[in-house]
Amino acid sequence: MTLLRPASPRSDDEVDGVGLVESGLADVVTLQRRREARLSAEDEEGFFVDVLSEYQWARDAAGLAPSTIDKLVKPVIEVCSFYGTVPWRLTSREVDRYFAGQGKRARSTVRQKMNQIDGFYAFLEQRYAGEIARRFGAGVESPIDPFNRPQHRGDFGLRVPPSQAALKDFFGRWREDLPNARKERVACRDYVMTKIAYLSGVRAAELCGVRIGDVHWELGQWGRFVVEGKGANGSGPRPREAYLFREGRELLWWYMEEVRGRFGDDTDHPSAPLWPSERLPRKVADLNLPIAPAIVPATFRRLLKSASAQYLTGPVRDLHPHLLRHACATHNYERGMSLWEVQKVLGHQWATTTVRYMATAHADPEHANLAASSRAAQRLVMDKGNLR
Repeated sequence: MTLLRPASPRSDDEVDGVGLVESGLADVVTLQRRREARLSAEDEEGFFVDVLSEYQWARDAAGLAPSTIDKLVKPVIEVCSFYGTVPWRLTSREVDRYFAGQGKRARSTVRQKMNQIDGFYAFLEQRYAGEIARRFGAGVESPIDPFNRPQHRGDFGLRVPPSQAALKDFFGRWREDLPNARKERVACRDYVMTKIAYLSGVRAAELCGVRIGDVHWELGQWGRFVVEGKGANGSGPRPREAYLFREGRELLWWYMEEVRGRFGDDTDHPSAPLWPSERLPRKVADLNLPIAPAIVPATFRRLLKSASAQYLTGPVRDLHPHLLRHACATHNYERGMSLWEVQKVLGHQWATTTVRYMATAHADPEHANLAASSRAAQRLVMDKGNLR
């Protein structure tokens, strides 16, 4: 990164815009101005690198994962590198122009980057504002001001998953068509992967990263598998157990017995992916590795979009992995799972997050009231009239 401009020059008779300096301080101010004049762009750039390192150490001390810390500083480096400057020389107008032009991305991505930049400036102001003012004559002020500060306006919209009947028909039609697929093993892998995503409610990135050794058939009633779950509050990924249930166990067992071995790699290898890719990149093939690379989330999204266009009927025709997660939460709740149980299935830390996944659930308060009354009557009989 190359800096474009030095600190703005100021007259010797002016200190922080307060007017003329008293005569007794003239020599001190002159020496300070001469010292600041000798500061080069490389000095500011080196100080910027040191500050970035301090910020990363601070976030590491706070317990954040290395991958999360790396994401926190990337937007700052990205914008400063584009303008060839350091953060304390960056203006709100420059940030606006960057994210409206060269750095324009999806609204959620821009919102995340601008919040990360604002967080870095809070650190800069708290710890280094005075030193930056003394050394470089610049004030520290976040370019994310009240006018460009991102607000979450619900830009994701309401996610309406297909109904239980529509998904049952979708999977039924897809399974019947598996023998007619041009690449049967790939079609079977795609089908099983999609059904497991629906039954377990795991995210696309979590599901793609599952290895054969992560499946534990002995856990619980029907077995579970370990995924690298999304950590809360930016704390980084952490392992958690995902549920198979009876239908998922039977389906995955069939896949392991009949399909997985047909991909040609070593299924006994501890790092063998559960969902291997059919295509080996040339560089990977030249290495002659014992295992195939895992399918990536982008491929999973494409195959799901293609399958939904071919087999899904009803008002909802465009299916993507996160909509399957919404369907898992909604359908399990409609079938009688409590909010706490759905929260455990999805791996959420807070129940308020789980509630947003069930915005379209069909609730029946009158039926729930009758069921509660029935349970109360049963307790009266069992406890001989003592309601505790």
